[in-house]
Amino acid sequence: MFVFVCAGCGARLTTALSRVALPAHAHQKYGNGLQLPVLMESGTFAVEPEPWGPPWRTWEEIDPDEAAARGIYAPVYALSDGAPGAIVIAPGDARGTLLIPEKGGGYCCGLDGADGPNMACEACGLPVASRIDDCSLWQAVWLAPGAVRRHPADADADADADAAPLSWAELTAEGKGTPPFEPIAAWGSRLGLHHWWSWSPKWEAAAGRALAHLLAASEGRPVTVPDGPIEEVFRRALDALLPAGPPARRAVLAGPGRPAADAEADILLVPAHPQTGETWTPAGPAASAYPVPLPFGVWLWLAFPEPYLPDPASGGMPDGVLRDDPPAPRPHHAFRVDPEVFRHTLVRLPAVRSPWLREILGNFTQHMRARLF
Repeated sequence: MFVFVCAGCGARLTTALSRVALPAHAHQKYGNGLQLPVLMESGTFAVEPEPWGPPWRTWEEIDPDEAAARGIYAPVYALSDGAPGAIVIAPGDARGTLLIPEKGGGYCCGLDGADGPNMACEACGLPVASRIDDCSLWQAVWLAPGAVRRHPADADADADADAAPLSWAELTAEGKGTPPFEPIAAWGSRLGLHHWWSWSPKWEAAAGRALAHLLAASEGRPVTVPDGPIEEVFRRALDALLPAGPPARRAVLAGPGRPAADAEADILLVPAHPQTGETWTPAGPAASAYPVPLPFGVWLWLAFPEPYLPDPASGGMPDGVLRDDPPAPRPHHAFRVDPEVFRHTLVRLPAVRSPWLREILGNFTQHMRARLF
């Protein structure tokens, strides 16, 4: 466990936190005027390894060799010249900070951090973080990497020590899956709060990252996926973006607690560890397949979907009886991949240098009009 302190005066700025992997939806902008919840679980922090936040430079101002050195292999609208290593926490885990009124970038429905750090250390006034709570953005506090320092929560602890991450078996036993549907709320109006059931923003972001990897793994050939929820998430986009005709590559779901990975599969949809970010790797011949990472909660729901009873149970709920809650209402539209997460991932894969993948990026507006994204 760690705490973050002000680099200027040493004042404590957070509660005790443990490190987890950066969520796939960390920088997601979802819809327009929608109310998203808090990004991070209380008691956790994650680190953005890339530069993020202002100042920004447009692609025309960047030498392609510089972009490639930063791991970006196709044009983007702009690149951050901020410092790498920003730390994201839940807003409720911040301590000893004050908002800076003149740094109120955003204000559509809240703060978006566009003007740089908008929170200062209460003790010395040093700008230390950005509070994000504007509409369509995940609520979070981003600690500026140069303005804070990490210290062990226990003064006698080793600075590099932390609790051992859970094993794959322990994670699977916990069963913390991410449901594919959830209620989405718009900001309040004269008519009150407005809610509706939609595909989960977390699923759309997870699919954006995974689809970029699926295209890179396809090598320009069709890709088949298993029937069921995986087909519903990926089939429409894969069929539209990949050519028909050549022998298809097979993508299958693999991971802990499932039968041994198919040795003949070309692509494996596997979980990423929620604490370390490491991708699950099979043993044997299947280890040579291309691994496509999915957030553990999304993967768990695909691998072990929660069952529902076809009819309500009467009386009490004895041990071993499934809950009789009805299934969540389904969205009224087909699944759409998050466009910005997809593009953010694809331009960072070396395979995007291929002409056919560049063509997909070049036709991105048309694909969005077709509601693939």
